[in-house]
Amino acid sequence: MEKRTPVFFFAPFVSSTMRVEPAWIDYNGHMNMAYYHVLFDRAVEEGFSLVGLGHDYLEKRKASFFAAEVHTVYKRELKMHDRVRVTLQLVDFDEKRLHYYMEIRHAGEGWVSATMEGLSLHVDMETRKVCPFPDDIAANLAVMKTTHSRLAKPSELGRSVGIPSKAETGLLASSTRH
Repeated sequence: MEKRTPVFFFAPFVSSTMRVEPAWIDYNGHMNMAYYHVLFDRAVEEGFSLVGLGHDYLEKRKASFFAAEVHTVYKRELKMHDRVRVTLQLVDFDEKRLHYYMEIRHAGEGWVSATMEGLSLHVDMETRKVCPFPDDIAANLAVMKTTHSRLAKPSELGRSVGIPSKAETGLLASSTRH
């Protein structure tokens, strides 16, 4: 009988430190929006590799996970050479899907630059169809979700795109004053 090593997770997962690259800076003098997704994607890879969904998983089990939907909110610009860390919180999962929330934070000062809510699908790479997670991966996801469920539910979850009402704008302005 194979002995299983227990899986432990920090809540939320915090990525390694990453740096804004000079090539990512656009004519506005800040990081172009596309590169926020590069940072989010690198952190997704790092975070979900802890449950067994890394590159080895693709090689050995011929399965992976694909982004199905994302919602990004840009809060504060990043500039050349800024160092950031990305947090990842597993909000929910089922037999075929992952729902997660992420924040890009300035590594030195801690402020939030952008948030992203994502939904990914587990995919059999030979058939290119959505399929259930294997039992061991689902068990690891359950441990991660239990750990992450102790965190407050992010207020950004389920947010839709639109122009806020005057009442919402007033609430937002009063909540950002110091």
